[in-house]
Amino acid sequence: MIIKGKLVDIPAKRIYPAEVRIHDKKISQIIELSSAEPVPDQYICPGFIDSHVHIESSMLVPSEFARLAVVHGTVATVSDPHEIANVLGLAGVEFMIENGKRTPFHFYFGAPSCVPATEFETAGAALPSEVVDRLLSNPGIKYLSEMMNFPGVLQGDPEVIKKIASAKKYHKPVDGHAPGLRGEDARHYIQAGISTDHECFTAAEALEKLGMGMKILIREGSAARNFEALAGLLNDHWENMMFCSDDKHPDSLVNGHIDQLCARAVAKNIDPLKVLRVACINPILHYKLDLGHLRPGDPADFILLKDLKKFEVLQTYLQGQLVAEMGKTKLESIQHISRPNQFERSFTAPEDFMFRAGPLPDSLYPHPVIEAYDGQLITGKLNAEIKAEMSVWKSDPSNDILKIVVVNRYSKAPIAKAFIKNFGLKSGALASSVAHDSHNIVAVGVTDESLCRAVNAVITEKGGISLSDGTTEKTLGLPVAGLMSTDDGWRVAEKYTELDAHAKKLGSTLLSPFMTLSFMALLVIPHLKISDKGLFDGDRFKII
Repeated sequence: MIIKGKLVDIPAKRIYPAEVRIHDKKISQIIELSSAEPVPDQYICPGFIDSHVHIESSMLVPSEFARLAVVHGTVATVSDPHEIANVLGLAGVEFMIENGKRTPFHFYFGAPSCVPATEFETAGAALPSEVVDRLLSNPGIKYLSEMMNFPGVLQGDPEVIKKIASAKKYHKPVDGHAPGLRGEDARHYIQAGISTDHECFTAAEALEKLGMGMKILIREGSAARNFEALAGLLNDHWENMMFCSDDKHPDSLVNGHIDQLCARAVAKNIDPLKVLRVACINPILHYKLDLGHLRPGDPADFILLKDLKKFEVLQTYLQGQLVAEMGKTKLESIQHISRPNQFERSFTAPEDFMFRAGPLPDSLYPHPVIEAYDGQLITGKLNAEIKAEMSVWKSDPSNDILKIVVVNRYSKAPIAKAFIKNFGLKSGALASSVAHDSHNIVAVGVTDESLCRAVNAVITEKGGISLSDGTTEKTLGLPVAGLMSTDDGWRVAEKYTELDAHAKKLGSTLLSPFMTLSFMALLVIPHLKISDKGLFDGDRFKII
């Protein structure tokens, strides 16, 4: 096979007319053509790489994620199977690896470092240091996944230190996760062997960590969006930066992926060759990926682009196979996918969600409240006056303060309850078994009845996301670990889009209400969160 066009030689910082010859899934030859020789008006470029993503957040199994991603020129992901590991342990990681092998797409998985993420929540499994070491000994496991337990690194927690030591033993990088960590604490964290961070939400923080030798990933996902804050660093620091989505719901994956970040960066007058180095080459170098650079002898993994402004993908090739063309995938859905799960929760009753205030007067009473921020994983910590009626605390939709609960999915246990601001619901409730990191059921709602109905809809499906308007429910079932569907990716995106629209009809003002909801149980991101064990102060790292 022969492909002609303008070849984008990123390492050489050149663009020239060329002919690329492909034989036996590899690039056999690249011939530079005379500038006088006509070539098709298309750019031949290495494929895009998402340098940090949890495939599970797409609600699609890896093979189905690939079908959507190749349309946007993505040929590989650096994937942390942390989410399914928290539910199913090693068996979950093995499911992701095996399903990923059923497609020509390049899935590079890491060994999850923090399962469970903390001791302040109930997870479905654990990956101790000896299991992590066994995973890292596998040549197919490319890195130690994000070390979220940065207090454990700083305090020398023995299990944490063993996991980092294993990564060093096998000469594999360690991904970081340290939102807001600055100064000497950041320096000690990096010196322990942590090589990247995708959690920076200000340019000052990212610049400080770059100066200490870290690689910084610009994250733009469905909930956490840091591109605008960090994109200005690309001009000077492009050699030490990468693009990632971290968590991307199916509707936004349908609309775009790393291609969108390239277009937005170039629109900010950043050199396209610098942008493509960030999007296509830096992850290969950092993680030592066996992925094509677009050189003779490389695997024939590349894309054809209409231009270097909008980055419209004309074709995507994996190992010499045309897998997407003009917005259409050519990868077939994989049939007969297993559905491993762990979901033991019995149905709830409305009275289970009652938040008793104790012997308090029936009036307003100060209470700690989670403050959700649109487009961020961090939350605020408020003290607000909560209504108490008949010694029971109530949601106050007029002031946008709603009840939030976490229901243990692994066994019948008391329901944790708190309050949250900025979800905007005027009626009904939302519920999800996608609840980072332990994936219990998290729900937010106006009344106990609607909370109960939404949670029970998730329990009926043994996992999923749901919405109740108080009388009827809509649900997207996620039978694989309560996290992923085995259905066609576009159909899942359509169902998700419908639920998202209904959430906004109920009053939610958030750009991505279900994605934001899923992070309200993420204890390793400050400042105030909730687990199945109670309200959690991320600054003091304790249940309050």
